[in-house]
Amino acid sequence: MTLRDPGAAASGPHVARVLEVGLADALRQLGVLLQALRQSRFFRPCGLLALGIVAVIGLNMVGQVRLNAWQGDFFNALEQRRLDDLLFQVVVFGLIIACLLTLVVGETWLREILEVRMREWLTRDLLDQWVVGTRPYLLGFAGEIAVNPDQRMQADALQLTELTISLSIGLLRSSLLLVSFLGVLWALSGETAFVLRGEDIRIPGYLVWCALLYALSGSWLTWRVGRPLIGINAERYAREADLRFALVRISENAEAIALHGGAADERRALDRPVDAVVAVTRRLASALARLTWITSGYGWLGLLVPVLVAAPGYFQGSLTFGGLMMAVGAFNHVQAALRWFVENFPAIANWRATLLRVATFRETLPALDLPADRAGHIEYLERDEDTIVFDDLRVALSEDEVIMDQPRVEAGPGDRLLIMGRRGVGKSVMFKALAGIWPWGGGAIHVPPRDTLMFIPQRPYLPLASLRAALTYPSTAGTVPEDAIHGVLERVGLAHLVPRLDDDRRWDQELALEEQQRLTLARVLLRRPRAVFMDEALSTLDADRREFMLAIFEHELANTIVVSLGTGPLEGTFYNRSLRLRRRPRAPELEPAPPPLGWPDRWPGTALAARAATPTRPDPALDVRTGHR
Repeated sequence: MTLRDPGAAASGPHVARVLEVGLADALRQLGVLLQALRQSRFFRPCGLLALGIVAVIGLNMVGQVRLNAWQGDFFNALEQRRLDDLLFQVVVFGLIIACLLTLVVGETWLREILEVRMREWLTRDLLDQWVVGTRPYLLGFAGEIAVNPDQRMQADALQLTELTISLSIGLLRSSLLLVSFLGVLWALSGETAFVLRGEDIRIPGYLVWCALLYALSGSWLTWRVGRPLIGINAERYAREADLRFALVRISENAEAIALHGGAADERRALDRPVDAVVAVTRRLASALARLTWITSGYGWLGLLVPVLVAAPGYFQGSLTFGGLMMAVGAFNHVQAALRWFVENFPAIANWRATLLRVATFRETLPALDLPADRAGHIEYLERDEDTIVFDDLRVALSEDEVIMDQPRVEAGPGDRLLIMGRRGVGKSVMFKALAGIWPWGGGAIHVPPRDTLMFIPQRPYLPLASLRAALTYPSTAGTVPEDAIHGVLERVGLAHLVPRLDDDRRWDQELALEEQQRLTLARVLLRRPRAVFMDEALSTLDADRREFMLAIFEHELANTIVVSLGTGPLEGTFYNRSLRLRRRPRAPELEPAPPPLGWPDRWPGTALAARAATPTRPDPALDVRTGHR
């Protein structure tokens, strides 16, 4: 079976959606993020910083208008060869520049601090939306939006905040420039006259209309030529994310690759994401080159056009040389304000693509929470009792369902229940259903409160934290007595790790698999849960380690309910009950499981699939046809 490149779909439907999303949708997405900011603790400090930036830019515009007026006085003094006035204007220039420099430094500091606070807010907000309940797991079934969530919360969040603040400040500055210098241009337009048949003809606002026409024509051309940049930038982010995922995957599996001698194959496989990045980057380069014809040509013409536009008034004598320089300066300021769109279109396209990625990701996360009473879903009920009940439990797959050979199963304290099944029947997906993270199916699961349960997957999980935190996970490390921690480590044969309890390491790489399994067992001893669910955690152990583990359950955890999934009975009499799993065609009323990679049309009834435009990267240990390992 061949799996598609998880990012391949992005260049089609995703880019098409980027191009189809209009201004109204962009404003709506921006409004959602701003509403989230308003409800957070970051709103007040960010608002104060933003107000400070507005005030500084406003004062800067006052200084720019004064500097433009100074130009007229300076060039008039130069034209009239008045040395005293010229020296005086030099002193005035120094004062104006000192004030402007102070304002620019202040604006820079305020902008940088605002970027830090905004980036902190957005990152924390996305993390708060993502790491909630089972959302990180369910996100994997949400389609294309689930590809590289790390990039959306790190790189995209950083870029979105930087671009938003930079473009907002630029737009504000350009708007104030426009308002400030339109009045200057309008006044100077009265001194610009055309002579026709011996009569002076003055056009009200002549310089203003020329500046508007010049800027708007450039903006229109820029939009026409640069519009494809939005889609190309969106595709570029997807391709870059795929390349980073491929590199991280090799780094995390370096030992396995070395053992298999697969370096050459992995190197060849890396050519695909690299080629994709190179291809989209070339398209981006070509699009930017085409846009540069407009932006650069527009900038060079800006050196000559204002002089030519104001020249009639100067040659007719109605406009002094200083007035001409004032007109040129004001014209440049106005057309600079109006060409803001021209010069920033690549950044705007970049911002739009980044906003789409971040906003759609954030909007998807709350939608992952499925109501417990939804038809076609397993009812997962927690109650303060010491029993576990599986009532007519059916776990839905794409076309089949997994059931137990007993319609009702009940287990109490001290019971040892073995759920057997052949390979491929669906043990792993049944384990996920018992843990409450696979909601598709029917029937009901009654369990004690979640914090009194523990679930042990085939491979232990150790968080990125100190060994103490890994041992007490998910509880807070400081709440567990020190002697209890030392005691359980000694009980499971890990006493040599006691001096390293507070070391922050990649313990999933530092410890051997057997040590990780023993650490998981120590975690169970610390928590003393009412029930433990294991996904083939015993059948993968050798006889000695299995005997050691069973001894702990028979003594320290004698009253704990054990539910274990495996391929067959183990030697000895540890289990007092057993049942089997089997497959059958899925009941019509059951909603099917979400689509794995490559078959987006075979699960038309899935709620999450309906929101997913394209498939996503599956669990590498999962058979995508069945949902089982």
